[in-house]
This record gives sequence, structure tokens and C-alpha cells, in this order.
Amino acid sequence: MADDSTRCGFIALIGAPNAGKSTLLNALVGSKVSIVSRKVQTTRALIRGIAIEGQAQLVFVDTPGIFSPRRRLDRAMVTTAWTGAHDADLVGALIDARNGIEDEAEEILRRLDDVKTPRILILNKIDVVSKEKLLALAKDANAAAKFEATFMVSALTGDGVGDLKTWLAQRVPHGPWLYPADQISEAPMRQLAAEVTREKLFERLHQELPYHSTVETDVWKELRRGDVRIEQTIYVERESQRKIVLGKSGQTIKAIGEAARKEIAEIADAKVHLFLFVKVREDWGDDPERYRAMGLEFPKE
Repeated sequence: MADDSTRCGFIALIGAPNAGKSTLLNALVGSKVSIVSRKVQTTRALIRGIAIEGQAQLVFVDTPGIFSPRRRLDRAMVTTAWTGAHDADLVGALIDARNGIEDEAEEILRRLDDVKTPRILILNKIDVVSKEKLLALAKDANAAAKFEATFMVSALTGDGVGDLKTWLAQRVPHGPWLYPADQISEAPMRQLAAEVTREKLFERLHQELPYHSTVETDVWKELRRGDVRIEQTIYVERESQRKIVLGKSGQTIKAIGEAARKEIAEIADAKVHLFLFVKVREDWGDDPERYRAMGLEFPKE
């Protein structure tokens, strides 16, 4: 679809960890395209969700949460987030209205001065914050950084999400659509399937397992009857972590696999046969190949 009336643009969502970027992305797209977890730093690469609003195609970039990096993987994720902001047509700075302008949000507002892209402020989780606090927060944030518009939304309930989409559809550049009308994500199905399994892993083991475990889809095979056979490997850094993932008599890995299988089947619109394996890969956080597989640039230092 392409004529003078069509628009298409990239919108980067940036914010501190757990500001609600992934939940907002899924609400904007209307489908599950990004991992949502209580554990911070679950979005590692730039997952692109695609929404249609009138004659406009909106391509959302869900960046990793911006925070003070300590390890090499942390630095890679923060660098990726700011690169996404610089490369987009519009930037949405997301702030958790419950937390207000904490240290990480303050740092993001300060660094926005370096981003020449037009930007908007999105206050999320308004369903649990008083109107007076929201208005004060909006005033403070606009004083700290210049925004073209301010939106108050609840990614969880959908409040305000429609108004945000309508505004974005009128602001992205004129141009042809970059993706088919029925495509909801640029991420290949193999990557989305790995993200789903990683989310289920976190939901089940968010207290016992470090967030830097990873999941890779090794096999995605479409069978004769339309079924899909998927083989995935969960990588952890130590044998003790492998035992945690497996659980007693394999019960934990079985529960994770069942939850992931159901959700992947919905996304793939097919019957899914999912096989999970758990392997120890020591110091994978220092392996350049793993970074490339996640769409991250490997930091030299």
C-alpha cells in the first residue's frame, strides 16, 4: 500500500527498566510482540512491533531499559537503547507515574538534549496515580526536557493508548508502508518464540535465576499437517542454575514448556510441539556470538 496519503515511521520507546515499555508496545500493536516480565532488563534487542492506524503504519521500537550499566551485557543494552532513540523518526520517553522522576528517569531526561529527534512524554500507569500527582509530574518532566506533546496512559488497561496512536499516525512522515498490512513484528518467528519461552522462564523462576540466562531456537520445522516442531535451548551459566530450571523430576521445565507452547501456538496460529533443553554455557556474557544473536553490539571493553 503506497500513495500520497500513506505515512510510515519509526517510534522509539525509551525509559527506565520496568517503566512499562513492553506492555505499552503490546497494547499499541494489539498483540504479543515483546516480552513482559517483573524482572528488570528483559528486553535485550530492539524488537519492532507494527501497528496500522488509518493510513499510517507505525513501527515501534521497544528499546532495552536505560540504567547504570555494570557489566558488558548491561553496556551493550544501554548503547542499543540510545542508538534506537537517535535512529527513530519520533521518540517516546516513558515514565512510570508511580515512581515519578527517579534517578534513572532524571538521567534519561538529561540525555534527551543530545537526541535531535522530535520527542513526546508518555506517563504510564495513570490508573494507580492521582490526577494532582500526574499534573505535577508532567510539569516537572516538561521543565527538564522539551517535549512536543504529553500523553497519559495506562498500558495495562489501554486508557489513553488510542489517543497516542492517533497522534502518532498524524506525525510520522509521508511515505509508503515498509511492511505487509498483516505483519505485527519485524522479529522472525524463531526469535519471538525464544522471547516467549524466556518470559515463561522468568515468570516461574524470577527469584532464583539471574536475568542473563538466554533462550535460543535451534529448530523450527513445519510438519506436513501444518504443525510446527520447535527445539529450543535454555542457556545458563552454572550447573546449579541448570538444576533450578529442570526442577525436581523435571517438573519445572515441563511447566515452562507447557506455558510457552500454548502462547507460541497462538502467535504461530498452528499446533506446536515444543522441546526444551537446558545447557550450561559458562561466561556466555563475554561471547561476541551471543550478542550478535540477540541483535546487540558487542562492547569492546
